[in-house]
Amino acid sequence: MKLYKIQASNWETFFGTIENPIARDITIIAQTPSNDAFLLLSKDAQDGLDLKVSVPDGFDFTYCQEWGLTINDAVVARVVLDLRRKAYGTWENQLEKIYDDGIDSWKVDGAAVKAKFPK
Repeated sequence: MKLYKIQASNWETFFGTIENPIARDITIIAQTPSNDAFLLLSKDAQDGLDLKVSVPDGFDFTYCQEWGLTINDAVVARVVLDLRRKAYGTWENQLEKIYDDGIDSWKVDGAAVKAKFPK
């Protein structure tokens, strides 16, 4: 997944308005204390956003506040793993799918998750 920064002034251009929202497959993970910029994760390239190779200074972690406010590259990696885990679901749900729909259906779902969250 790729890490992007968006300025608050670019928010409506990227996400649209309440009346005309633009659907994006992204996860917001951090913001500045003044809410003038945000960090996002996306598997796809996002035109118009600032691609980051590592976490810039000045952001508070917002994805899961139980983990604290500090954000760094290790925390971003943990978020990616958490998103993957949630996409796969529990072992019980996976086993139920195999039992109900067969192993081939489960493999298709697994491939879809891998495509959504590449390494």
